[in-house]
Amino acid sequence: MRNTGGVKVVSFGSLNYDLSIWLERLPGPDETLRAQRMEAFSGGKGANQATAAARLGADTHMVGCVGDDDRGRWLVEVLNESGVDTSLVRIADEPTGTAVPLISPADVSIVIVAGANASTGVADADAAAEVIAAADVLLLQGEVGAAGARKAAQAARSGGTTVLFNPAPVDPFLVEAVVPLTDVLVVNRAEQAQIESIGPETGQFDIVLTLGGRGAQLDDVLVPSFPAEVVDPTGAGDAFCGALGVALAEERPLIEAVRFANAAGALAVQTPGAQPSMPTRAEVSALLDGSPSGLSQK
Repeated sequence: MRNTGGVKVVSFGSLNYDLSIWLERLPGPDETLRAQRMEAFSGGKGANQATAAARLGADTHMVGCVGDDDRGRWLVEVLNESGVDTSLVRIADEPTGTAVPLISPADVSIVIVAGANASTGVADADAAAEVIAAADVLLLQGEVGAAGARKAAQAARSGGTTVLFNPAPVDPFLVEAVVPLTDVLVVNRAEQAQIESIGPETGQFDIVLTLGGRGAQLDDVLVPSFPAEVVDPTGAGDAFCGALGVALAEERPLIEAVRFANAAGALAVQTPGAQPSMPTRAEVSALLDGSPSGLSQK
């Protein structure tokens, strides 16, 4: 059932069918390993972040593409069940995108086949322009093309909508197209280094540096994360971005918004799967209410 009322968030990005594989460790070159188990989940950075925002109470639209296949229909159905408006999800000629997260106790690596996500472009941004311009926050990621993402960001700028950009994976064309239109840039250390090497034309934006289990950093202030038993870190970054978008839409100060996002990320790692791990508002509030802020200077 769709959320009604409250802040408005739009996610312009990917929808993927995730085949998650758990291993004791990741394989080395020329090595074959037995997996512990495999499970299918709904995923894609755009859809994950949309789910996170909707479960936190935002009126959320998803803009993207799926294939005319059972996987795509299932992904749309799952989004609808989470309260996301999927009226701007288009059926493309290509098969639905697929991701294969390889999950070990130490880390997660993800391989992506773009599929229908490669079709998400300018036409989709144009179709969503009015919805984007009327939103409080636009969420952008790195799994769709540069032209469409830039057009979506331009629509956001025209309506005064905050643009939150999480460039994962980092694509030079996408970075150069979107960074100048960004209000809040969310990156980890590797992504930050890649973006600095690209050297895009810069604009006026805040940088949120995510540090995994340590939390996140704003300038010289460390906003610590929360203790968590890690079961599957696949959706943690998307839970963080979706929650950060909601908190910014609610006009919270950036440090407070990051703490809210840290709580969502810490909860997400404790449940298998990307979208199934996105927490509710009640779960995030309960974690925040029981923890001190712990802010520190770096």
